[in-house]
Amino acid sequence: MRQVTVQLFGAFSELDPTREIAVEVAGGQVADLRAALKALLPLRWPAFRAGLLDYSAFSDQQQVLRDDDALPDDGRVAILPPVSGG
Repeated sequence: MRQVTVQLFGAFSELDPTREIAVEVAGGQVADLRAALKALLPLRWPAFRAGLLDYSAFSDQQQVLRDDDALPDDGRVAILPPVSGG
């Protein structure tokens, strides 16, 4: 298990006033983080729209990450929900 700090943007920023949460992840890929969040969201924040996670992207400081990408060495990832508009 490793701890990943997830920076929260958009609707996810409602989860914590600091706009980041620590997540324990079993594995080293972005897909493992997505799975850990799918398990954690309904437990810690049952009123949150957890289905938003399915449509959200993750990024490190430089690029958007795909599910099969490795988690960054520094353990910091941002979650980016979809947006609409101009």
